[in-house]
Amino acid sequence: TTHYLFIVVVAVNSTLLTINAGDYIFYTDWAWTSFVVFSISQSTMLVVGAIYYMLFTGVPGTATYYATIMTIYTWVAKGAWFALGYPYDFVTVPVWIPSAMLLDLTYWATRRNKHAAIIIGGTLVGLSLPMFNMINLLLIRDPLEVAFKYPRPTLPPYMTPIEPQVGKFYNSPVALGAGAGAVLSVPIAALGAKLNT
Repeated sequence: TTHYLFIVVVAVNSTLLTINAGDYIFYTDWAWTSFVVFSISQSTMLVVGAIYYMLFTGVPGTATYYATIMTIYTWVAKGAWFALGYPYDFVTVPVWIPSAMLLDLTYWATRRNKHAAIIIGGTLVGLSLPMFNMINLLLIRDPLEVAFKYPRPTLPPYMTPIEPQVGKFYNSPVALGAGAGAVLSVPIAALGAKLNT
């Protein structure tokens, strides 16, 4: 019982880490601009949090469990915005679970070798998480239309969309986010594991 309670605590703490790492949710009005920050922070924190806690629990499913908790949390936030009168797709729930499953699969397949999990699993997360979320964002309606029709009261003034800058929403955040996420998640996860030993 204590073992499973610890895994629950792990998921809650990992969720807090992820939320505090930066953008953890896609608001449609600023989705593509926050994509780079999201890709870097979320791929990093998914690997750091999952590896750190998997080493304690020894349970390969920890990362997927933690990603599931994050997904549920975001669906609650989506429901809250919808209740306030915003469109259903104003909040796009990010895709964490497939990347977390790849990390867990790596940890299991390498017979719980933490170095292999960091290097191989970290690379898989860094490459897959931006890709899954890029596809996710391509499936929603035009974010500019939503941005001007449903302005967010909590949006900082410097993030207010300006008409002449519309091209910047679509330029290169996908490539930058995927590359940065892949490159940064591995060394940071390695540092986290080194501090843990």
